[in-house]
Amino acid sequence: PDVLPHVFARFRKTNDAITRAQDGIGLGLSIVQPLVEMHGGTVSVASEGRGRGTSFTVRLPLIAPAASEAGAPATLPPGAGSAEALPLTGLSLLVVDDDDDTREMLRLQLESRGARVRHADSAAEGMRLFEAEPPDVLVSDIGMPITSGYDFIAMIRALPPESGGHVPAIALTAYARTEDRSQALNAGFNAHLTKPVELRELVVVITALVQHAAQSRGEIDPGAPTG
Repeated sequence: PDVLPHVFARFRKTNDAITRAQDGIGLGLSIVQPLVEMHGGTVSVASEGRGRGTSFTVRLPLIAPAASEAGAPATLPPGAGSAEALPLTGLSLLVVDDDDDTREMLRLQLESRGARVRHADSAAEGMRLFEAEPPDVLVSDIGMPITSGYDFIAMIRALPPESGGHVPAIALTAYARTEDRSQALNAGFNAHLTKPVELRELVVVITALVQHAAQSRGEIDPGAPTG
């Protein structure tokens, strides 16, 4: 119960031996909360005590707030973690995907949020662009011909830190099973998202990973507000 007030905080992990035995950087629930809120819902947590289990409650409206006849998006609640509230201005992103439509869609969407986006249609081309200029965040497909996303991230992680070997990396893939997520994280990705992905979800994850990387470098006070 003493950790309940902090379960939605970014990068917060308990000192429990069981949870510490699991890999992770403490982003799961902090991502859940803004995703629920940006759909007009709420998420809460409750526990009767140690050994009694923990319950999470997610409440979502049955009907989303109506948009205008012109098709304008419904207004998001304050602090909802929307893409507008989490700008990518100033960030350099590298998108690697063998599907032309996916690459172009991601480029347009991420650039609309202020990011500078380079893209490649293969791991080989992605590696060439990466070595020329390491990005702030890598977004890569998994199921690519010749060199898979798993092999690609292994090549990236083999680089020294000063050459981008520690870059925050997101696996964006159609492989959606639990074991696929585990394989991606074990291969070296920091996050696993499934296609098709909501832009707002992708922006939330990118921003969280960038903040974590800055915190790891000592550029952000872990106790400072993140939103």
